[in-house]
Amino acid sequence: MRDMVPSVARDPLTELRRGVLEYCVLATVRRWEAYAFDIVLVLSRAGGLLTSEGTIYPLLSRLRRDGLVATIWRESESGPPRRYYRITEEGQRALDGFIAEWDRFRAAVDAVLMGRVEEGS
Repeated sequence: MRDMVPSVARDPLTELRRGVLEYCVLATVRRWEAYAFDIVLVLSRAGGLLTSEGTIYPLLSRLRRDGLVATIWRESESGPPRRYYRITEEGQRALDGFIAEWDRFRAAVDAVLMGRVEEGS
């Protein structure tokens, strides 16, 4: 393992983004019903969470199919009706579980990165 070389093809930040993006979407729509482009704006403004707008649409479809978000169509003043997303009770439970695990995970990673874990047992 000492000779491990980071893969050029595998970007660890991309992997992390991919793993947490759906929960960031759920966190965004727990506060208000949001149109897909509004979700894109929130995630983009957060810095580094969304690298491509095209990523969000398949994710929203999967969240809807899995029952984690519900949708409603609303008329738009500037074009066709828009689909708005809101979190469901099942989505809120999933988000709550992720938040609890994320706190533990982040603390463990921080402890290792900052050298706060002693060697040996």
